[in-house]
This record gives sequence, structure tokens and C-alpha cells, in this order.
Amino acid sequence: MSVSYLDNAATTPVRREVLEAMTPYLTSHFGNPSSHHTIGEQAAGALADARIRVAAILGMRPTDVIFTSGATEANNLALKGVAIAAQQRRGARHVVTTPIEHESVLGSVDYLTRIHGFDATLVPVDTTGLVDPHAVAAAIRDDTAIVSVGYANNEIGTVQDVAGLVAAVAGRVPLHLDAVQAAGWLPLAGLGADALSIAGHKIGAPKGIGALGIRSRIPLEPVLHGGGQERDRRSGTENVAGAVGLARALELAEAERTDAAVRVAAMRDDLIAGVLQRVPIARLTGHPTHRLPGTASFTFSGVNGETVLLELDRHGIITSSGSACAAGSEEASHVLLALGIDHDEARTAVRVTLGHSTTGSVAPIVDAIEAAVAAVGSGV
Repeated sequence: MSVSYLDNAATTPVRREVLEAMTPYLTSHFGNPSSHHTIGEQAAGALADARIRVAAILGMRPTDVIFTSGATEANNLALKGVAIAAQQRRGARHVVTTPIEHESVLGSVDYLTRIHGFDATLVPVDTTGLVDPHAVAAAIRDDTAIVSVGYANNEIGTVQDVAGLVAAVAGRVPLHLDAVQAAGWLPLAGLGADALSIAGHKIGAPKGIGALGIRSRIPLEPVLHGGGQERDRRSGTENVAGAVGLARALELAEAERTDAAVRVAAMRDDLIAGVLQRVPIARLTGHPTHRLPGTASFTFSGVNGETVLLELDRHGIITSSGSACAAGSEEASHVLLALGIDHDEARTAVRVTLGHSTTGSVAPIVDAIEAAVAAVGSGV
């Protein structure tokens, strides 16, 4: 049985070119970049080169790039680091975000409210997942520390009006974009944001490496303390091989981005049209046009979404119900609930995410979804 992997929003396979770039730093070039000898300096040079290359894709300076263990740490560092620094320096005690953000953002906001006494404003989104930049502007207070919004949503694929958000913030407070899902599909440079989070495993690098790009002028309190690596902003021995792999993966994704986005978006549109035509109970979630090229997300009213996924898996179609970080939860998706979808329907969600390497006709995928929903609905 052939297997079609259609859960690229959760993770992507590591690219051969990335593995080849990393291999020397997992074998012969194994030095600690903080060590002041030849082997350590060799590692430090590779780390510095990776930082330059990542910064170029993000449209930032190398000194703006902090390597992390992934997007969760990058988001935690952005939210907690900027907010606590602003609290210490100017008495800030307020943060702004939306209710459809990744758990690492919402969890960081919850931490700031519980432990550090912050207030939080979650600006509502509309039924397609878009936040109104004017509402974001209205939410900013004199004591606001940071505004954090996902560039593109990980569950429904809705892409936000970043230019509108930048104008709304207008330099009053730092704007952080969770760009994890956007990387490889949408431009990262020249956005006007003050901070961007990315994760390697979404673009063909291994799990366990990510980065926060944040303007050096923005005060940032470290979340991890110790040896003072990453210019005292993130202590811990750096993952040199991971940083090299992240840089290579970003370069490959950026080189392919425009062509891949056009090609995959056409496949996505065919998939959406096919499912909506052939499965009467299907409902598209997210914005109909302002969405990631590879993301098609549906609810199937009256049908258990997890059972549909199992049925698809049985036939070699690998998909998901939404965020892998919330897998196993019995609760309905907080993203879908924020769109106004009720609990029962939110539990019927199925998300299909195509990748750069996805090719061929989507007809077999549509066939499989139609058959799976029919089988589950009939109790087969």
C-alpha cells in the first residue's frame, strides 16, 4: 500500500541537502563553539555563518538571530522576554494577542498573567480567522509590552494582514509574528515586524532547532540563564549542526517558495473544490482565499473527525485533525471555537496540509476523504 503524507503542517521530512550540510557537525567537526581552541573555533565559525544566512532570509542583522530548540521556545522567549523586560524598564503590564494562536503563545500569555500580574487582551477574529488590525490598534494601551499574532494559522491556514498589523502597531510597541507555518510559503523579509519565530522541522530541517529573529534594540529578558550564549539572550551550548541545517533548509525553501506556492495552491484549490462538491456535509474552515498554499481544513458535521482520520490512515492517507501540539486532547480546537464553530462540529475537524514535495493529482485524496466520511457516517 502506498502512503500519502499530508500532515506537513505538523512536520516535514528532513531534506537530503540539509542532512549533508549537517553531517560534518555531527561527526568530525564536533567542537563546542564556546571553546577557545581550533576545534571549538571551527564550530563557532559554522554557527556564525548559519546565523548570517538565517538573518538574510529573515531580513534582519545576524545579531538579531537567536537560535532556539524550536518554535515553542522562540515564542516563549519573544512573549516572556519582551514583556518582562518592558515590565522592569517601564512598568508595562499588558499584552495583546488573539484567541487562535499556537499553544506556546497562549501558554506564555497565561504565564505572564498568573505569575507576573499582566493583563491580556485577546482580540477576537472573524469567522474566517482574520483579526481586524483596527481592533488590534484599539487594544494597545500605554502599558502594553508586546503584540503577538500568528502570520498564518497552523490549523486553518488563514493568513493575516501583516501590513495592516504593522500599520496598526505603528512602532508603539514591538510586534511579534509567529511565522512558523508561513516559512517556506510566504515572504519573511521586509514585513516590518520586530520579531519572528521559525521552526526547522516545518521546512525540511530536523526537529529541535528553531530561531527567534528580534531586533537588537528591543530589550529582552532571557528565559534560559547560564553561560551567556547567544549574546546573553539564550544560554546553553548551541546546536551547531541544527543551526547549519536550519540555514540550509531556509535557503532551499526560499529559493523554491514562489514556484511551490503557485503549484501547491492550485492543488489545494482542486482538493477543496472536490471535497466540497462530493461530501455534502463538508465545511471549509479558515479564509477562502487568504490561506496558506498547502492548507485545506474541513469539518464534517455529525461525523467523528478522529474516526475519519483513522479510516484515511487505514487507506494510506496521513492527515490530522489540527495542531500536533494538541494531539490527544479531548477538547475541541480552541481555534475553531474562536471562529464561532460549536463544540460538536469542531470535533469533526480534518486538516490536510500539502508540502513542497507533494505532487500528482489530488483526485485520489478526494476519493479517499469521500469514502472515509461515508464509511464512518454509515458505521462501517
